[in-house]
Parts: sequence; C-alpha cells; structure tokens
Amino acid sequence: MRSFAVLVSLVLMTNAPLPAAEQSTSDWPMWRGPAGDGRSTEAALPTKWSGSENIAWKTKIPGVGHSSPIISGDHIFVTTALEEETQRALICLDRKTGKIIWQKNIVRSMLEKKHRLNSYASATPATDGKLVFVTFFEQPKIQIAAFDFKGNEVWRVSPGEFKSVHGFCSSPVIYKDLLILNGDQDAEAYLVAYDKATGKERWRTDRPNKTRSYCTPVIVELAGKPQMMLSGSKCVASYNPMTGEQYWIIDGPTEQMVASLVHTKGIVFVTGGFPELHVLGIDPAGAGNVTKTHIRWHDGQNKGDRRLASYVPSPVAFGDWFFLVSDGGLATCFDARSGERLWQQPLGKHHSSSAVAGADGMLYFTSDAGETFVIKADGKFELVAKNSLGEDVRSSPAISGGQIFIRGVENLYCIGVPK
Repeated sequence: MRSFAVLVSLVLMTNAPLPAAEQSTSDWPMWRGPAGDGRSTEAALPTKWSGSENIAWKTKIPGVGHSSPIISGDHIFVTTALEEETQRALICLDRKTGKIIWQKNIVRSMLEKKHRLNSYASATPATDGKLVFVTFFEQPKIQIAAFDFKGNEVWRVSPGEFKSVHGFCSSPVIYKDLLILNGDQDAEAYLVAYDKATGKERWRTDRPNKTRSYCTPVIVELAGKPQMMLSGSKCVASYNPMTGEQYWIIDGPTEQMVASLVHTKGIVFVTGGFPELHVLGIDPAGAGNVTKTHIRWHDGQNKGDRRLASYVPSPVAFGDWFFLVSDGGLATCFDARSGERLWQQPLGKHHSSSAVAGADGMLYFTSDAGETFVIKADGKFELVAKNSLGEDVRSSPAISGGQIFIRGVENLYCIGVPK
C-alpha cells in the first residue's frame, strides 16, 4: 500500500541509504529491505521461473496474511492471521529448507472491520538480527511485541488505540537503537519510537490530521542529515528519526496515502493517494512549510490520473529514473529530475505488491495473479521475462543470498539457487 513525492535538491547533498541495523549485506530485515526502498545490493538474481521450475522450495503458510517475508541469516519470519481461531501469529522458517521451525500466537482478538484488499496480518515484521518485532491490532489497541529467534517474548507494549474503517497495517522500522511506528489513523495520529532492546518509549510526535494512511517511513541521508520521510494524513513530511522533530512539511496533495517514498539523485518520489492520485517531485532541503517552494514537479494535477499513479504498490528508483506500476497494472518510467514520462506499459491486471530491484538494474513487478514481470531499469522499456507462479500474490518480494522469496496467498516460494 503506498504513495510518493519527488524531491530535487539545489544544494550539494548525499543520498546514501541508512542501514536498519548491523545485518549481513544479504539480509532483508524489514519492509522493502535494508534501506526500506525495495533495492537489493545483490546482482545476477533469478530472472526466469514458474510454479515448478527454478523453485528451491515452497512451504504452505497457515492462515492468511499480506505481510512480506523478512530474512536474517538462516531465519525467515512471516506473520499470519488464523481467522477461525481469531489468532494473529509469527512464524519462523529455516531459510535453507523452508521448514517451519516455530509458530507463536501473539494476539487473540475479534476480527476488526477492514478493507476487502487488506488482511488481518498485513504489517511486515522487522529484525535487527537479534530480535524480531511485530505489530498487530488487538481491539481497540495496537500491540507491538519483540521476540528472540527461539520464539521467546522479550517485551510487549501498546502505543494506544487505533481507529480505521480499512483495518490495521503499520510496519515497524528500525533505525540505530530505535523501533519506529507510524500511527496515522482516523483519530489522534502520531509517530512513536521505542528502545528496541527494552520497549521503553523514547519519543512521540503528533501528526497534523486525523486521517488514516498506511505509509511506512523511509530513512535516508539527504541535505546533510538523516531524514525520516512519509506521506499521508493530508501531507508529506520529514522528521529527525532520533527525536521526532519535524524538518519540513508539504500540505496535501490529497487525504490518504499508502505507498512508501523512494529517492535517487537527491530526489524523493511520492506517488498515490485517495480520493485523488498524484505523482510528485520535491526538494528535501527545505525547512518548515515548503508547499509553495519545494515541489519541483507534479504529474496528475487534473484531479489525479488513476491510471498513472499507484495507490498501494510502492515504486522503485534506479539511476536517473523512478518506476512504478499502478494498482490497475500500468507501469510508468519517470525522469527523476524533470518528471517527464519516458515510457508506459501495461503489466497484467491488478497489482498489490511493491516493486523490488537488483543491484544490476533488474526490476521485479509482481501482479495479484502471481505473474512477475522482469524489466531492465532504463529510459526505454525492455521486458526481460514474464514468470507465473500459478498462485495469487498480495505480498511484496524479498531478496537474500541470490534468491527471491515470494509469498503467495497459500505458499511461500524460494526462487533460485543459493549463492
């Protein structure tokens, strides 16, 4: 679920991603990977497979969940909802074999009202290589829990009540010694950070509007400082991840956002929104309210082109370009600096999954029908391969050790030969 804004800096700045924790370079420790942007440091990843070809293993996952798998060393973690038992659970698998090592039921609560495309286990967990952190909704409150790799609960806290007619989803983000959560909702909205070792609250910052959104923050070094950026709650904003202090804010461009932000060449890209969809380019070097000064380009101002922007799928950046696929399956390549549309191409029908990229510029877009379109990152469209698992997919892929991990609606697939 996602939305974005593109930011062009007029000053000299770096844009190196900030690592979530001390992890192996092949780990995929949280939503959208080590930097939260869908990009892997690995190249020569698998480009061809089917439901029976180039599959190292597949494992049936009990229950239902749209959360993505995360990987740390020899461990894979996924969350799920056992709807008949009204249980929400964390599952640990062996990375090499796919065997389920343990399952811990974390929350038992009456099933909440949700959007038909949401699930009761949509939030992706996060890990620092020592603990794994999960978030669930136990009516009427959010629950955050930390477990060790043997399945022992270390701590549990609740940041407060949560209200949304579309259900719950908020994936935690790790930054240094903090675990950070976005609490946008149809009530008092906030960002909150906890000591990841103890669960003690370190800071809390109010969000400006009481509006549900589902954007996972992304943290990156821009304009000479670490910036935690997200869209939603009728704004796009940047914060100091260590303190929660707001650096800058842009009003709008619409009410609700889902997709995470990405960046390249000092530019941050924002897409999505409801009731209108927009694609934005924004300069992240400002301070205060920069609505009138730091939007460098804006595509979709005609009340939002629903064929152009993506609401749920997060985009991916590579080189001089931003790439996205709309919920309806139309892929677009944008020039990062100008916002010019360089190409558009239909990729199947409906998409919920967010794109990922290898270090060699191979992009992976997976549709709800379980078809993955492998595209070369370039200003001209080039389809490398189209692969079908034969199973519907609602989750986003993970990359680790030269392999791709895709969670279908029933099974978790490990694709390719390990390196």
